Amino acid sequence: MQITPNGRPPFRADHVGSLLRPRKLRDAFRQHAEGRLNDSALRAAQDAAIREVVKLQEDCGLQVVNDGEFRRISYWEKFVRLTKGLVVKDAVFKFHDEHGHSSDFTAPYVTAKVARAEPITLDEYGFVAPLTKATPKVTMPAPSTMHFYRFTQFGDPGIYASGQEFFADLGRVYQQEIADLARAGCRYVQLDEVALAVLCDPAAQAQVRAAGGNPDALVDLYVDAINEAVKGRPAGVVVGVHMCRGNYKGMYLSEGGYTSIAERLFQRAQVNHFLLEFDTPRAGDFTPLALMPKSKGVVLGLVSSKIPQLEPLDALRRRAAEAGKLIDLEQCAISPQCGFASTMGGNPVTEADERAKLRRCVEAAAAIWG
Repeated sequence: MQITPNGRPPFRADHVGSLLRPRKLRDAFRQHAEGRLNDSALRAAQDAAIREVVKLQEDCGLQVVNDGEFRRISYWEKFVRLTKGLVVKDAVFKFHDEHGHSSDFTAPYVTAKVARAEPITLDEYGFVAPLTKATPKVTMPAPSTMHFYRFTQFGDPGIYASGQEFFADLGRVYQQEIADLARAGCRYVQLDEVALAVLCDPAAQAQVRAAGGNPDALVDLYVDAINEAVKGRPAGVVVGVHMCRGNYKGMYLSEGGYTSIAERLFQRAQVNHFLLEFDTPRAGDFTPLALMPKSKGVVLGLVSSKIPQLEPLDALRRRAAEAGKLIDLEQCAISPQCGFASTMGGNPVTEADERAKLRRCVEAAAAIWG
């Protein structure tokens, strides 16, 4: 299965990855955590749910599908669980919403030299690929996920002398994983990048400075970490970077446009395309798209996964036309701004809402690009 980017995303209609877990699957995860369901029974529940969610994506007309991240509790949980040297602790940031509500969350933490203990996402690809004629996409948390949420103390003292040293080891985990995926036939990998999007927010920048950090230095560190992760990837493997401002039960971590990081990220990141959030004014305007090299593509995240209201087709066409004043629309595609369930609980939308929004992306792609 070959996909060729040619300065544009591989598909005109895409989606970010996580999809709403059905109740049976959520119950299975809970029972497994409580010791009332064994590993094989949990795997069977995951298998059944994944078969259904692949069909859902196909029914919506998507040419790219995944397993909905149904084998994970959150978008990064499985990566941490299966990587040596990583555990979970409290984060230094909080999720919040427009109504002033906030929520603490947990984050990866380094307790020993990191290394790939076993394949992390290979089973996800291996199960989905035989189920569909569409292209399976595998998602992974970006390397910064393992550092940023506790950047002042991302690990036990003395394990790593610097962030660069840490990301050199972590990068090898990604390189080995991507190589195994490529050998299995995978041609589309997506890295979910939250830290760089959060660092666009002046409030987050101030929080970093108050803790003794340098937000500009972190931007450079995290772009370099992406490049380390994808270094030497096999020919024919397309890598997209999804920029996310946080996605937890409809709440977010930050706001602010991409202007402060756009040139460094778009020019320096050695990837094929970016999946960018543009669903609300919190994401800023399209101005940074003028800095995108012609050799890279953009998936415009114009459909919201956080609210049930369905975006009118004409409104999506108008917004794409606005973006087209700053970037050649031939370099672009459309998707929801984020996944529907970055964690087990999911966003405050129904499966019917999710289905309608995925189908709307396919309809919009046909209306905009034919």
